[in-house]
Amino acid sequence: MGSPATRIPGPEAGTLPGLAVAEAECTRCPLYKSATQVVPGEGRSRARLMIVGEQPGDREDLAGHPFVGPAGRLLDEALEETEIPRDSIFLTNAVKHFKFERRGKRRLHKRPNVGEIEQCRWWLEQERKLVSPVVLLAMGATAVRALMGRSTAVSALRGKICTLEDATPLIATIHPSYLLRIRDPESRAKERDGFIGDLSRAWRLAND
Repeated sequence: MGSPATRIPGPEAGTLPGLAVAEAECTRCPLYKSATQVVPGEGRSRARLMIVGEQPGDREDLAGHPFVGPAGRLLDEALEETEIPRDSIFLTNAVKHFKFERRGKRRLHKRPNVGEIEQCRWWLEQERKLVSPVVLLAMGATAVRALMGRSTAVSALRGKICTLEDATPLIATIHPSYLLRIRDPESRAKERDGFIGDLSRAWRLAND
């Protein structure tokens, strides 16, 4: 039996619910110490499309569910516009614990570092094995880093269909939280249209 930081889950983790239980005990990196709880992936067990975000936010950390905060609402709007049922896909994050810095009573998102992404990548790979998606949609640079194993700018990948080592197609796009930070309405509308286009492309590819 290994140390708590490196212990491999037992047979019970051969299902998504079992994996979520195992993830809740994870101490592979220090982020578990300050987070409220782990936020495992959720969705259809054999989804053809897996959408990978960066990490849980404040709302997700408190609720224990992915994409339930402001960025999640934008994603829900995009899914509705593209007629993609949320319960037909699998939603997860590259990093399963909320990383933040305190500003008074507020907890502000802080980008995971490479070590944290790599430590959590093992869990993402377990989710991929169990779900076996046809297509992956990576939202943001952290998701790209976790899925491709190297840092690549999202802007360099958009509009392309990349292929991972196991031959799974990957489409890269912005994270919906980026839309929340754009102040100019025209720029925000343009980026939103691009995001919806990437989402539609991934869905069509997954269902061809």
